[in-house]
Amino acid sequence: MPELPDIVVYVEALERFALDREIERVRLTSPFLLRSYDPPLSAVEGKRLVGVRRLGKRLVLAVEEDLFLVLHLMIAGRLRWRPKGAKVPRRNGLAAFDFPDGTLLLTEASSKKRASLYLVRGEAAVAEHDPGGLEVLDNDLQAFHSALTAENHTLKRALTDPRLLSGIGNAYSDEILHRAAMSPFKRTAQLAEGEWPRLFEATREVLVEWTERTREEVGEGFPDKVTAFRQGMAVHGRYREPCPVCSTPVQRVLYAENEANYCPRCQTAGRLLADRALSRLMKQDWPKTLEELEARKTS
Repeated sequence: MPELPDIVVYVEALERFALDREIERVRLTSPFLLRSYDPPLSAVEGKRLVGVRRLGKRLVLAVEEDLFLVLHLMIAGRLRWRPKGAKVPRRNGLAAFDFPDGTLLLTEASSKKRASLYLVRGEAAVAEHDPGGLEVLDNDLQAFHSALTAENHTLKRALTDPRLLSGIGNAYSDEILHRAAMSPFKRTAQLAEGEWPRLFEATREVLVEWTERTREEVGEGFPDKVTAFRQGMAVHGRYREPCPVCSTPVQRVLYAENEANYCPRCQTAGRLLADRALSRLMKQDWPKTLEELEARKTS
């Protein structure tokens, strides 16, 4: 799922390519995308795009006459900038927005069609789509602490809860917790006072660092290769590869449709976190430590 660094760079690219241009035509090819009916989507045709911003993991495109397109890409939704009049891909295309200088294509590489688009009128209607999470880069340690201790969750869940923090998902939460050297399943209520500044700084550092890296990779172009698995990440998507800090093989825990990637030496004092499905299957045979895991491999 595109997260804060990706959405920020999308915003900047749309400002370069489409801001102050007229939306000449909207071509909707998927009946699952549009989740609103009043105003009709055709209301934006012939009007200028006057603003683009991020709302959590959503994109908000402001159009003349107080209209707003609120787009949530979800896991597999992506934007492409193509020559004007480009065809919407038959297999995974959802919509096309034609501008005088090019076409913005919306695709989704998933059969579940979770991406959503709303057309609303007025800022109050936009606010209804805001989950309310704290913008970490705009706030201090005290606000960060208050947001994450409002409920007692695991750090992984707390970081990715859009009601608590804005714009962080599965990928960057892994990177944040590795940078902070904390277990993804440690609970917020268990953090010592001295651990909060470390988690706060790690969160800010990772988001700023990856926004800058993504921005540099895109340059003056359009971000066509948005992915949750980035070269240079410490642990996310690097199962069994060496941790860049200590060279210990990265481990992962699979749950629901997500996963937590972590370094057992850097983050859990050498303890292996139990994968709910696999550890239940193996029961007593599940290795508890790195030493046990290594012994299994050599036996």
